[in-house]
Formats: sequence, C-alpha cells, structure tokens
Amino acid sequence: MNSISAIYLRLPNWIGDVCMSLPSLEAVLATGLPVIVCARGWARDLLSGYELSGFVEMTGRWRKDRAAVHAFRKKAGHAHPRGLLLPDSLSSAMVFSFAGVPSAGYRDDGRSLILRWPVAKSTESLHAVESWYHLTVQVLKRWGCAAPPSRPPRELGLRLTPRHHADAMQTLESAGLQEGSFVLVAPTATGLHKGKVKVWPHFDTLVRRLQAEGHTVVMCPPPAEVEAALGNAPTAICLPPLKLGAFATLTQLAGLVVCNDSGVSHLAAAAGARQITLFGVTDRERTGPWSGHATCMGSARAWPTADEVEHHVSTLLQTQH
Repeated sequence: MNSISAIYLRLPNWIGDVCMSLPSLEAVLATGLPVIVCARGWARDLLSGYELSGFVEMTGRWRKDRAAVHAFRKKAGHAHPRGLLLPDSLSSAMVFSFAGVPSAGYRDDGRSLILRWPVAKSTESLHAVESWYHLTVQVLKRWGCAAPPSRPPRELGLRLTPRHHADAMQTLESAGLQEGSFVLVAPTATGLHKGKVKVWPHFDTLVRRLQAEGHTVVMCPPPAEVEAALGNAPTAICLPPLKLGAFATLTQLAGLVVCNDSGVSHLAAAAGARQITLFGVTDRERTGPWSGHATCMGSARAWPTADEVEHHVSTLLQTQH
C-alpha cells in the first residue's frame, strides 16, 4: 500500500449516481491516501465538504479528459497512482489508461484488457449503492489497503458545508419561508426510461390539494427544467435555482420532499431528508433512494394515484421530524 501515491476515483456522470457512490468515496478516503476525484463539474460544489486532494473536471470527451488527468498527475508528482473506475464505460477506462493511471473497475463494455485490476460483477441482484461499494471493497483488498466494512452504511451521509446551509437559508428568507414550513416538490425528471416518461402525472392535482389544505408548496428546479416544472405544477412557488449542495440542504429544511425517481430523490436521500419518491417506470429495488427516511410509492409497472400520494403526504406532515 505504501507504494500507492494517490487514488484517482472516477465517479459516475449523473447526479443521482454520484450520490449513490458516496459510500464508495468514504471507503476510499478512509485509506488515508490522497484521493483525487474525477467527475463532472457540478460535482465540485456537491463534494466540497470532503477533504479531497484534488478534483479533475470530466467533460465526456475522452481526449480532453485524458489530458486533464495526465496534467494533474504530472503537476502533483504522483509517480505511482492507481485508479478506481465506478462507470462501466470503455471511454472512462481509456482516459485513465492513456493518462498513466493503472486502474480497477468492473469487467464490462469490452474493456477488460485495458484494466489492470478487472473485477467480476456480483451474481447477486444489488442496489446501485451496493454494486459500486462491492467493487470498491474488492479493489481496496487487492491493493492491500485496510478493508472497509463489507456492507455499505444504511445512510449516504452527504457532507454538507456551512456555505451550503447559508445559501439555502438565504433563499428561504428571501421567499419569506421558514425551516419545516413547506413541502418541496420536484415535478420533473430528465430523459426517458425504456421510452417512458419518468414524471408522475398528478403533480398539479397534488399541489392544488395541498394548497387547499393550507400547506405551502415550493419547487426549485435547475434552469433547464424551470419551464417543465411550471407546466407540471403551475401554482407552486418557484424558488431561484441553487447549486447542488445548497439544494440538498433545502431538502433537509423542507417538511417533506415529494419527487420522481430522479437526481432530486438521491440528493434528498444523501441529505437525510424526509421524502416520498414516486415510481411508475423504474425499478426501486435497483435505483430507489438509499435512506431510512424515504417512502417509495408505485412500481416499475404502475404509478400511484393522486389520492394515495395525498394520503401519505398528509400522514407524514402530521408527524414530527
């Protein structure tokens, strides 16, 4: 282990996946070795509470990403780095290999010959959190590092910063809101799953019913999703967009979060927020929120009804944190 000068950790490209890989990040940090995270630019703010030895922004263009990793490695003087690849893609393996970082990762996408330490996937049906954590444990053992616990913790434990909290509180104060006094909805989800829309179709109905009961309902979509959010929940209060760390803090400050199976669900889970995540086309056993504070409704075959969701929301709002 003493010959390892640093561990370069390539995180996945999606917000929810980065949240679900937090136990893997914690396990790598626990080695005591310098850890350089390689991830999309938005992850820098989200992970600003972690004591990283570096952050290399990934763009998805493998030649540019290879150059960025190579330049960081040379400047840092890491003569014997090792890489851990959470994504299964061939391109992620090529980036590290051509940047001079011998790497470990799952055997997939025809990249076994590029990996120095290829790992076979578990034959068990694992949640995404468990799958990435399993890979991390196997790799750290191969490298002679102190083995982390065999199972990931039940909570993701996102490390939020005072700046994240301050930014979220400022947004609430500007809107005249107080902690715990509002329901946060996220009525959007990007992309399709097997050609099907991932957005629960009854957000407008739910929001209007909650407002009729006297609840304040807000949303805080990213700039690219504001128009869709206003279309799906036109009467909800729309807060200005926040960076990911402040948004994760906002989920903590809400009385309850109601969202699709999306990045918001995993940000709320990472922050330990109370939440209801709605499923209609995706598999909650594979990608559901990794949190003891989450309620999952629906399935990969059918959405829950507006009445069912309203009942669960009302029940949870009547209970204390």
